[in-house]
Amino acid sequence: MGQKYQVYLVSDSTGETLDRIFLALKSQFSDFNYEKKENVFVRTNQQIDKIINECSKIENVIILYTIVETKLAKYISQRSTDNKIPCFGILGNLILEFSKLLNQKATHTPSAQHVLDDDYYKRIEAIQYTMNHDDGKKASDVEKADVILLGVSRTSKTPTSIYLANRGYKTMNIPLVLDQQIPEVLKMNPEKYCVIGLHVEPERLSDIRKNRIAIMNETNISTYTDLESIKKEVQDSKNLFKKFNWPTIDVTRKSVEETAASIIKIHDIKKNK
Repeated sequence: MGQKYQVYLVSDSTGETLDRIFLALKSQFSDFNYEKKENVFVRTNQQIDKIINECSKIENVIILYTIVETKLAKYISQRSTDNKIPCFGILGNLILEFSKLLNQKATHTPSAQHVLDDDYYKRIEAIQYTMNHDDGKKASDVEKADVILLGVSRTSKTPTSIYLANRGYKTMNIPLVLDQQIPEVLKMNPEKYCVIGLHVEPERLSDIRKNRIAIMNETNISTYTDLESIKKEVQDSKNLFKKFNWPTIDVTRKSVEETAASIIKIHDIKKNK
């Protein structure tokens, strides 16, 4: 095993494209020992300065980035050059450049990223765990969870959980129907686990629920779509998150990918504390 590299993935969006490209890239090098750090939604010079300052203190660091704004892309390239940090914008001739940097000959194996390696089986295990712990199922089994999502009905908990599972994160999601559905272990030790609260603006949530009711042809909707009831429901969930100091994400105008990127960032910060 060769020296270990610190690979910084810098994206001005969710980082999904860059992550997939890096997966394909690293599969071409059989002896590439690395640790990855993702930086998403990087859209200012100040954010880049922080990344460069951090990288300048680390040995064997490499920066890969996907930034569409020309001035910002030039800025990260120039700052990296000034600090003698290898930095590559996607999509360049990455395999050739990495071959030079690592002093290795690339295998040039087609679809090498699809090998059934440890990362693959980790994703399969995460998917199985997530499906078995969806919508409050086995809610007391929190010890193996990487992420625990809480939220009222229709806050994108399940699709976000599935997306995270495909990224290798064992995800449990629990609907906030009644407070007592939350496992006592989370309340007794709220800082131990990566618990994240999801919430939506009441007006938007009412529309989402009305659409679901229409699709399901249900007539007994009671307070499920009532705006005033939803406002109270959402506020109660926010109060709960605040009570236990759990981070929250407003998913009103976020795609599943954007929500997941924010969750991964929170998870990594908590993990590295």
